[in-house]
Amino acid sequence: MSAGFGARLAAATADHGPLCVGIDPHPGLLADWGLPDDASGLREFGLRVVEAVGGRVAAVKPQSAFFERHGSRGVAALEEVLAAARAAGTLTIVDAKRGDIGSTMAAYADAYLRDGSPLAADALTVSPYLGFGSLQPAVDAALETGRGLFVLCLTSNPEGAEVQHARRGAGAGVESVAAHVAREAAQVNAPVVAAGDALGPVGLVVGATIADAAARTGTDLAAVRGPLLAPGVGAQGAGAAELAAVFGDARRQVLASSSRGVLRAGPDADALRAAARAATDEAAQALRG
Repeated sequence: MSAGFGARLAAATADHGPLCVGIDPHPGLLADWGLPDDASGLREFGLRVVEAVGGRVAAVKPQSAFFERHGSRGVAALEEVLAAARAAGTLTIVDAKRGDIGSTMAAYADAYLRDGSPLAADALTVSPYLGFGSLQPAVDAALETGRGLFVLCLTSNPEGAEVQHARRGAGAGVESVAAHVAREAAQVNAPVVAAGDALGPVGLVVGATIADAAARTGTDLAAVRGPLLAPGVGAQGAGAAELAAVFGDARRQVLASSSRGVLRAGPDADALRAAARAATDEAAQALRG
């Protein structure tokens, strides 16, 4: 890959707007589309989404869990969906939220970030809650191959605050776990941005509906200098006022993620495209306004 993930994502959002379309083949959505809840249904669902929005949005984000639930054939369907998105010239983010230590983390990195792997994506979601340092094999792989990571930081589920808002350290060094995760990501991104990329390769997952949690936890999102994957923009509840509260000066780093808001328009390809255009326009207005 000739450019790093941050630079390629910045170019994609400039061309197509700040929207990532999730590919989440829930059983209910499969039924609504008239597809079976099996590997063949997953394959058809994912390929139809890519056919409809590929080359028209900044990125697509298959949720690995919905493919994994159908075993090896489901994973094979995920491989086909990723290959189709690559052929369409659309960035891919595998939403797998992997996180482990040592050789196991290295194996996850090999699966999702290695050139030539059938599961390789442009970026992978990862969990830092075995310690940010446990992600080093994935960080190394991303830097080596020009791919990216989205690290869970401030999520919208109510249980997340138990860990993410907790304070660590002592005296003047006290900081929240979320702030620590953001600071570690910023350190990885700093030399890449200094070398000229618009954004570094290590982004964060930050829910668009977390209100003032970033401010309350002392999490400096703008300083990360990486992309911010934001579920919850637009139809899911977060408009311009909410985004200003959540992201502040970091709004232009945000990649809004929409899944059901677009997918429920299917299976008709034209309807999917129209829904994606509407979601893109809504996100752009909220984030760029």
